[in-house]
Amino acid sequence: MKFLVRRTPDNFIRTVNDEISSLLNRHFDTYFPQNMYFEDTEKLSMPIEVADKGKNFEIKAELPGIKKEDLDIDIEKDYLNIKAKKIDETSEEDKSYKHSEFSYGEFSRIIQLPEEIDTDKSEAKLEHGVLTIIAPKLCKEKEHTKKLLVK
Repeated sequence: MKFLVRRTPDNFIRTVNDEISSLLNRHFDTYFPQNMYFEDTEKLSMPIEVADKGKNFEIKAELPGIKKEDLDIDIEKDYLNIKAKKIDETSEEDKSYKHSEFSYGEFSRIIQLPEEIDTDKSEAKLEHGVLTIIAPKLCKEKEHTKKLLVK
């Protein structure tokens, strides 16, 4: 059973664009497989966890295969910038494999925190491929209230 659907110009253009994209993708995927020629952007990622522990924030990032020397962490008032570099340590002559899903390169992640942090007391450690950053919250002096006498 077919239904009549009113086509708006916007909907029609989107439908034609999707059909053309689908046709081109099917045609070119046979000649140029995507997993062979295009770098997967998901490979160089840095999954994170940010936990509010009361007096400080605990930030964890998964960085398997990254060495301490290849990490660069900048910390400012309310954000962190974690930069990492993963280097292929084998030379071109030693490579004899046909398929590799390992990824190498540089990547970074900027994390905006909801409060200002004490940059002087923050510390980081890397253990078993997990970077843990403890960032104490900046203690602002509590505003004291003053009682005013009415004259």
